[in-house]
Amino acid sequence: MKTTNRFDVAINKLYNAFHNDNLHPECCKQCAVGNLLDNMDYWKHLSDEHGSTTLNYLGQVHQNLGRRFNGYTPQELLQIEATFLEACGYELPLHYKNKKPKHPTNKDNLFNGLSAVVSLLCEFDGIPNIMDCNKLFEYEPQPNKLENIPA
Repeated sequence: MKTTNRFDVAINKLYNAFHNDNLHPECCKQCAVGNLLDNMDYWKHLSDEHGSTTLNYLGQVHQNLGRRFNGYTPQELLQIEATFLEACGYELPLHYKNKKPKHPTNKDNLFNGLSAVVSLLCEFDGIPNIMDCNKLFEYEPQPNKLENIPA
């Protein structure tokens, strides 16, 4: 499968972060976007709340100027982070009163988050979803037969 350079670099960074225990959803330097941006946290100034997909004034300026950070627009970065956090079990935006997983760095939570991010990155770059195993097994989901049974 042909992929883009930014996709390959992103997957490599996320893979390394996951396996080297350098992935933490609540840390702006170690979350999905923090790892994509070489463990820097400058991206957090693009919105007013961690996990928000709404660009603030600074984020809109960068977006309108066509700026890219390691290949991603400010809006794409916010979408990546929100996707990661939601799939890890967080209620967005991140806030101490909102729901969050009991163990944020649990490998199952992180894997769920990364799976969702990889699917989103595939969508961004217009490539087939590498996380979709239906093609691997030549399987198409069938409607649940139990749903059609009258109660």
